[in-house]
Amino acid sequence: MSNIKHEHGKMDISDQQKTFSRFISFGLYLFYASLAAIIFLAIFNS
Repeated sequence: MSNIKHEHGKMDISDQQKTFSRFISFGLYLFYASLAAIIFLAIFNS
């Protein structure tokens, strides 16, 4: 096995942070698009 010990807080997590940020952004865009579609349907009684 490896002789290297894990040190808490030393890992580079910049890629994970970017991915999470994009995931949240996509979720928000999807939420806003769904909300706009619901409002559109409610206004025009579709």
